[in-house]
Amino acid sequence: MTTRSAPDRLLSVLSAFDHEHPALSLTDISRRAGLTLTTTHRLVGALTDWGALERDESGVYHVGLRLWEVAALAPRGLALRQIALPYLEDLYEATHENVQLAVRDGGEVVYIEWLSGRSAVGVHIRVGARWPLHATGVGLALLAHGDPALQQDYCEGSLTAFTPHTITDPARLRRVLAEVRRTGVAVSSRQVTDDALSVAAPVRGPGGAVVAAVSVVVPQADAQVPVLVPAVRLAARGISRALGWQPAQP
Repeated sequence: MTTRSAPDRLLSVLSAFDHEHPALSLTDISRRAGLTLTTTHRLVGALTDWGALERDESGVYHVGLRLWEVAALAPRGLALRQIALPYLEDLYEATHENVQLAVRDGGEVVYIEWLSGRSAVGVHIRVGARWPLHATGVGLALLAHGDPALQQDYCEGSLTAFTPHTITDPARLRRVLAEVRRTGVAVSSRQVTDDALSVAAPVRGPGGAVVAAVSVVVPQADAQVPVLVPAVRLAARGISRALGWQPAQP
């Protein structure tokens, strides 16, 4: 039996928390982390003393603010969100629909900002949520501009279906990615839910590499893609310029 290292055990405690399990008892943490109760008690105590975890009056543990302070230092997290927010707000004011900003982490997108109105179409998104690259507009925009080796490995992997319209055929995914590179935008229709359509565009950093993607999600039945494309492109271009990107001169 392989002995787990101390860092591995510590990370397993933190990994016990997710969006479906934001509050856990000590026993829950022990079970989800795969650790003995004694070991869990010791690690949870250390994490609580440092501020990574917090314990409420009922004895249940939550993620602590100290982790938020550390996460805020990530250049692809809060810093990027702060630069992008004015442009995201402009896009929201122009559409009054769901507006999203996401970055890539491996084979998934991680949403770092989300603006939504009362009448916007429902989406399975929240800040910090993860989705596979092939199933979302922002994911397609990020994958299309990723390293060719990444694209090859991703297309050869398992493409999970969420609706009958989700792209699950590798050949079709490759064609879609080529179209995204040609047009500069990704259109994802009914891939996650049957009633939503997303239009996304890549955000570039100072050197021109794609570092994020911005999108607007609207009801599929009322979607006016030709109207949405310029608005999303403008937002992505504005964020890119704010990050220091300079378009090539003709």
